Amino acid sequence: MVAVAQSALSGERLREIDGFLAEAWADQARHDERLRGLTVDVRFDRGVAHLDGAVADPSQLRLLRDLVGRLDGVFAVWCRVGVGGRAPVVVDLGCGATKQWPGNLGLDLYPAPGVDAVADLSGSLPLADDSVDVFFAVHILEHLIDFLPLLDECHRVLRPGGVLHVMSPWWRHVNAVADPTHVRLLDVQTIKGVCGQRPPGTPRWYPLHVGNDGASIFADLTPLPPEADPPPKSHLARFFD
Repeated sequence: MVAVAQSALSGERLREIDGFLAEAWADQARHDERLRGLTVDVRFDRGVAHLDGAVADPSQLRLLRDLVGRLDGVFAVWCRVGVGGRAPVVVDLGCGATKQWPGNLGLDLYPAPGVDAVADLSGSLPLADDSVDVFFAVHILEHLIDFLPLLDECHRVLRPGGVLHVMSPWWRHVNAVADPTHVRLLDVQTIKGVCGQRPPGTPRWYPLHVGNDGASIFADLTPLPPEADPPPKSHLARFFD
């Protein structure tokens, strides 16, 4: 059964959750032999896990993401981890003057400090195939009448194993309707539709993690190759009704 928050969590509650998560992860890191020798910092901010550092191969990063995402109270796992000596390429979509992390490549419709390239996010992204490790779409999808073309472009540009991080206002929170430039309402079930209800032949996504803190929905999505099996029902049941 999927629990759905009915009201936004207070700042005090979120700080308490962060404290619990930090203690839980520290305890796991001390006792899990698979984590020995990994130089990755894990911190928690309002229920979002931030991973930073480096690992030797992609399997170690997948393990880290999975273990952190299993902790009760984690809404999303945002990752800036180098693999095999290569720093990740991270792109902020619609960043405006504020990037999620300094050093990210910022794309926006309008020029501003922090915007590295002007791009219409409703069209083709000025990025090569398989060239990006991480996309951030933070408070972006709700501004697009049809955001599926943008997701398809992210699917094209992400490298195998890359991740699209989505954060948008939850449809039941006032923030979803308070901004007159919002043209879409989103829910966790919207992410279910993105992952499982697209027509055959369209890009498919695997949900690594999906969450809802009562004010925003979060989704960490990785591209599925055309020949891959769909996500198992047992995995989808973690996040969706």
